Amino acid sequence: MKEEMGNKKEESSVAESEYGEPAQYDPTFNGPIRKRGCTDIICCVLFMLVILGYMVVGILAWLYGDPRQVLYPRNSAGMYCGIDQPSVFYYNILKCAASLNVIAATLNGLQCPTTQVCVQQCPNTFWGLSVTDYLPGVKPANVFNQSLCLPTINLENTNLSVKQIVDRELCPYFYTPTVSGEWAIPDLWLSCCVLKIFGLLKCLLSVPCSDITNGFNARDIGVKIFEDFASSWQWVIAALVIAMVVSFLFLLLLRFIAPVIVWVLILGVLAVGAYGKSLLPLLTVGFTTNFGVYLQVKETWLAFLIIISVVEAILLLTLIFLRTRIFIAIALIQESSKAISHMMSTLFYPIITFILLLVCVAYWGITALYLATSGTQVYNVVALNSTQGTCGQIMGNVTCDPQTFNSSDYPGCPSARCVFIMYNTQGLWQRNMFNLQIYNVVAFLWCINFVLALGQCTLAGAFASYYWAFSKPSDIPTFPLSQAFIRTLRYHVGSLAFGALILTLVQLVRIILEYLDHKTRAAQNPCARFLFCCLKCCFWCLEKFIKFLNRNAYIMIAVYGKNFCVSAKNAFLLLMRNIVRVVVLDKITDLLLFFGKLLVVGGVGVLAFFFFSGRIILPGSSFRPQMLHYYWMPIIVVIVGAYLIAHGFFSVYNMCVDTLFLCFLEDLERHDGSVQKPYYMSKNLMKILNKKNQGPKKGKDKN
Repeated sequence: MKEEMGNKKEESSVAESEYGEPAQYDPTFNGPIRKRGCTDIICCVLFMLVILGYMVVGILAWLYGDPRQVLYPRNSAGMYCGIDQPSVFYYNILKCAASLNVIAATLNGLQCPTTQVCVQQCPNTFWGLSVTDYLPGVKPANVFNQSLCLPTINLENTNLSVKQIVDRELCPYFYTPTVSGEWAIPDLWLSCCVLKIFGLLKCLLSVPCSDITNGFNARDIGVKIFEDFASSWQWVIAALVIAMVVSFLFLLLLRFIAPVIVWVLILGVLAVGAYGKSLLPLLTVGFTTNFGVYLQVKETWLAFLIIISVVEAILLLTLIFLRTRIFIAIALIQESSKAISHMMSTLFYPIITFILLLVCVAYWGITALYLATSGTQVYNVVALNSTQGTCGQIMGNVTCDPQTFNSSDYPGCPSARCVFIMYNTQGLWQRNMFNLQIYNVVAFLWCINFVLALGQCTLAGAFASYYWAFSKPSDIPTFPLSQAFIRTLRYHVGSLAFGALILTLVQLVRIILEYLDHKTRAAQNPCARFLFCCLKCCFWCLEKFIKFLNRNAYIMIAVYGKNFCVSAKNAFLLLMRNIVRVVVLDKITDLLLFFGKLLVVGGVGVLAFFFFSGRIILPGSSFRPQMLHYYWMPIIVVIVGAYLIAHGFFSVYNMCVDTLFLCFLEDLERHDGSVQKPYYMSKNLMKILNKKNQGPKKGKDKN
């Protein structure tokens, strides 16, 4: 007997040496330490330099970039079409398809070899020159539409004939009905109907032309969606407020209903497994009176039945032997709800995180857009009609300036134009554009991960101050959230940046693997695909592990104020010394939060569906479902918004559970319940563990 006890002690000492020594009692410790210094200063300086460099890149991109090239269309001279003339009209859009090879060889695929002008409104009728329009003496002003001609020609005062204007492509000699938009493209509805009249085209499967228009006119769909939001935005906001209230009430009620929900969910999983096991043979062959069919498949499904039975038996035994740890997890969840009720401001901290993330995403998107549109414009002399004289010899070989270009300098080619070809890629700034885009992505990921780390460390500091308050709520510091936020920014920017950098590097490797897999997929053999799959899976697991480790490291940083490496090590060893409790708490918390999100998103989504589809009509309301073109659009917005709101609330709750759990483990290792070393945990936790304080350390425990 003594030998067995000695072996157990030896095993215990080995475990302690393998996962570190338990935390020692410190009479001066009563929560997040106040006297702390700056941590990971080198990484802090590096992060600041990267931010400054990021700002410089953004400023330079703003100076050299021109996002109008992706926001506005261009005419054939490379000029942007503005608000007064928003559309581009192609004189002969058929040349774009007929001269595809010429475009690729001479214009780098950026321009169509026909004149393009900015117009206020696209033509909506058919028109074309007749034979009589070419007769001498016919005034061009009586033939052409001035709004569709190049601005360099005035039809009232020109000395050119109609034929000369056509040869130089100063005005269109025909046009068809087109749709007014960013680009003047053929109108599907009008063209289809006119061609049907002439018997040249039939709509596919006799589909009306109006249906084709509704299917392809994205602009009209966008207008209808905007009108739907304009008439239903008040009710969308009301649904999101309901989602916020339900999330808030669910978190507060967890202190009372958490045990019921947890046990109902656990027993429900066991019941579903048992019921599914009994129906497995029936689901395979269906319900029939021929019992011989079931006998034929019993050998096939016998193994599956045995596996399901074994798994369910293991779950049942685990439930029996881990019931104490389940009670601890439930008590910590209830304590988390109580902590949030004492610090209501923590529920609204995700708004700050969301705003910071929005700023990061907006800055990254704008910088990427300006970088992609950086560079000086290159113009070449292009003959729009290459069959005339020497036009083919000058096509795309001569640079020009659109402001000073004169087609009379090319007498053998009246249709010569100074056309925008591309953006210059020869300068120092342009040659490093790819590297700057990579820098933009790296800095963006680092900033995103830092913002998330800042939120986790701030919330951890606030909830740790709650746990280590001996008499709750009287000993809770004033404004614990703001104190934790200021303390984190003042001392631990470097540590948060360090953890965010490690996570960023892993995410970059995952992005590179996805890029290589996408580029080489066509040439991959089965071995290569398997290798890429394994690598992506490994780095996905590594990213999840680093997120878990960083999260607990930030909690230790918020409490003890040590650097990232020491905090990560202490957190990891503390969790490994209590690995079973960690697994139980993690799974139960995930189960509860999943149920909560399902309740909020599903409940609000169903309510929105019944309301916007007209199945629920509020008395006295002016809203009617008939006012909506697409009633599913506000429903989708409500579901997505409800999920984001529930995720924001529950992320705070999850952080609270993790923080209180680490503090609880530290409390068990530091204290023993004596007068000198009393426990800080709640009475409910002490009751579950059969522990109690021999006497109050200070004041009366009101928890």
